[in-house]
Amino acid sequence: MQGWKLFAVALGATAASLVGGQAVAQGKNSLVIAMTLEPPGLDPTIAPAAAIGEVVHYNIFEGLTKIAENAEVQPLLADSWTVSPDMKVFIFKLKSGVKFNDGTAFDSADVKFSFEKYAGEKSTNKRKAVFTNIASIATPDAQTVTITLKKTDPTFLFSLGENTAVITAPESSDGNATKPVGTGPYKLENWVKGDSVTLTATDTYRNASAVKMKTVKIRFIADQGAMVAAMRAGDIDAIPVGITGENFRGFEKDKRYKTTVGSTEGETMLIINNKRKPFDDVRVRRALTMAIDRAGVLEAASAGYGKLIGSHFPPHDPAYVDLTKQYPYDPAKAKALLKEAGVNNLEVTLRLPPPAYARQAGEVIQAMLSQVGINAKIENVEWAQWLDGTFKNKNFDLTVISHVEPNDFVKYADPDYYFQYDSKKAQELIAKINSTLDKAERTKALQDLQHLLADDAVNVYLYNLPRLGVYKPGLTGFWVNAPIFVNDLTAVSWQ
Repeated sequence: MQGWKLFAVALGATAASLVGGQAVAQGKNSLVIAMTLEPPGLDPTIAPAAAIGEVVHYNIFEGLTKIAENAEVQPLLADSWTVSPDMKVFIFKLKSGVKFNDGTAFDSADVKFSFEKYAGEKSTNKRKAVFTNIASIATPDAQTVTITLKKTDPTFLFSLGENTAVITAPESSDGNATKPVGTGPYKLENWVKGDSVTLTATDTYRNASAVKMKTVKIRFIADQGAMVAAMRAGDIDAIPVGITGENFRGFEKDKRYKTTVGSTEGETMLIINNKRKPFDDVRVRRALTMAIDRAGVLEAASAGYGKLIGSHFPPHDPAYVDLTKQYPYDPAKAKALLKEAGVNNLEVTLRLPPPAYARQAGEVIQAMLSQVGINAKIENVEWAQWLDGTFKNKNFDLTVISHVEPNDFVKYADPDYYFQYDSKKAQELIAKINSTLDKAERTKALQDLQHLLADDAVNVYLYNLPRLGVYKPGLTGFWVNAPIFVNDLTAVSWQ
């Protein structure tokens, strides 16, 4: 399994004293946090945006399993499970007495409904392949689910802990994008588009007394200056993820705040449209890789926080291979490769989504490419435009983005995925990775895949996105490291 792969407090609710310009909580049960991106909807099973999971996963919606901060798979809606030796048959024993936040009961029929929906013809689930690999789902009683797979999947239990596998109910599933109904500790109180989402603790939750934060407001603040100002003014209590390295450095030096530095599954890359000329020529893609000083990009985009990568794997993964030296920064060699490929004075568009790391990295990359005769015209787009034009319709030359889902190397087996890489060898390796039970053999296949992706220069692999957190003193329970991108509020409290 691959390892780790993204609220002004109600006044008068509690007493607070002011120390060094910071509101210090005394018995508060409410919270305000900031996120950089507003999700396009609140149903993680129909859209790919990581911001959806940051709002709803483990808060409103739950799955059969839970991925802990250390990337271990733990029980959630399933109390326990047994697995056949060939890892094709999984028998889950479900928790009893669980309810959705609309008061309806959860049972095995909801599991069957959810997974069959995600595998259906109309499904837009970004992990659809996990569910189309299911041969059958049996529900002999309300608390038992038997899932039989078509092909062995060593990562199946991990996949069931991702937000694409949350359990929904037939009565409410179609409305989850705007009115989410799940089994988690919170329900949606309101969503002010362009501003914030407010979650409130629900009394239908099976362990409601353990939830310390009764109201959580998630504010969407794309502008870094505004986010920093809101934090310093005491208008927000936490920035769990999304602050730039440069701004984080200022908080790190300020003892009035608690700061954390962790790892994520976010492989930050210059994505290349492999089917668009001249990028269908591997010499051009290799030239792009050697034209970019990755250390310079890391400093500009993340103030040096994070680790350089040379393929689509995070450095903390046990199967990671350090390929950062395979294509060293060499503008002269990049020019020679472009000349060899017959490419001169290349004009391209570099499309940049809203995250600060993408915009800042894009400006540096533009300057670096100009040094080898590539004129990259920057096109800043909003998140919805990026998802539609770049991700869905594949209408782009180059773009910068962090891929944050665990095990998403499987996308290199899909020629129709937005970077449009078509390699029979990659497809064979990924099929082997997905079916091999022997740990040593699987590790070797993972490492072979990393070498292949680097050799083919599918994308320009830049750095692993760090998780930088800023908090008011006394606030505890947020994840430091992020095997998946969530803001798990279940353990958050004021001390």
